[in-house]
Amino acid sequence: MTKVRDIYITEVALRDGSHAIDHQFTVEQVLKVARALNDAGVPYVEVSHGDGLSGSSLQYGLSKTNELELIEAAVSVADRAKIAILLLPGIGTVKDLREAAKLGAKMARIATHVTEADVAPQHIAAAKELGMETVGFLMMSHMAEASKLIEQAKLMESYGADTVYVVDSAGALLPGQVRERIRALKQHVGIHIGFHGHNNLSLAMANSLVAIEEGATRIDGSVRCLGAGAGNTQTEVLVTVLDRMRIKTGIDVYKMMDLAEEIVAPILQTPQEITRDSLVLGYAGVYSSFALHAKRAAAKFGIDARDILIELGKLKVVGGQEDMIVDVAAEIAKAKTTAKV
Repeated sequence: MTKVRDIYITEVALRDGSHAIDHQFTVEQVLKVARALNDAGVPYVEVSHGDGLSGSSLQYGLSKTNELELIEAAVSVADRAKIAILLLPGIGTVKDLREAAKLGAKMARIATHVTEADVAPQHIAAAKELGMETVGFLMMSHMAEASKLIEQAKLMESYGADTVYVVDSAGALLPGQVRERIRALKQHVGIHIGFHGHNNLSLAMANSLVAIEEGATRIDGSVRCLGAGAGNTQTEVLVTVLDRMRIKTGIDVYKMMDLAEEIVAPILQTPQEITRDSLVLGYAGVYSSFALHAKRAAAKFGIDARDILIELGKLKVVGGQEDMIVDVAAEIAKAKTTAKV
């Protein structure tokens, strides 16, 4: 069979981008974006709450629209693209997986902290039984050395994952660190390797290209950088660069440019750029979705959001510990008040 593409891109704006707009996606928005991505030839389109299936909550942020409605809407207009979902064990359940599969989702991305792959076997097995393409998604990969990453990736492989991802959730990895991690996985696992970057240090594109150089064939992007923090590798830019490099993606460059400008840009509450808050996320190595939570806590306690994020980094707080943001903010405010006295 003739190979029709070299790199498979997963568009994450309808999941990761949920963080950037406070989880306020509507069915109409998802229909428009998913239809355009499908028409442009994007092979995978991820649709979920920012924190995955069943993420809608007071802790993680309440969705405007039930995510199952959004998944169903995306499936209804995707006759070429496969709709993917994200699930974090402990937030989402096997029941959620079954419901998403019943609606037509074809890929399950099972996300764990980079050192906690052992919480995923049940969910990966269930996804495989449902006939879904299955991805092991190792979040906060900057927090583990290559040897630990290999160990965890092998676990994901043993559970039945088709692909394992190095996930730079904080946008903290430097190109040399990405190279080391992807190269190590390429040498030690027998499944596909992917990379998911965030742009908090303006390195998402460079890191994605390094990942491809080292053998990653699955790359994530978000149109118009619609993702947590400063967003992800910008998809329309990525496909344009890859086209110039003569690397096949099967995606129409002009259509990606048009949908980014005409359909996704109006959804953004503010332009996605590297602000001081997103920059400090990468500097501190803190989960990119913490930015909005930290800004709210900073406003409540009258302190600098950067101080909160730096302290969270020192504490090595990870995704799922959003409730600690307010606690940390309160402690910083208390310390500042005490110092003034």
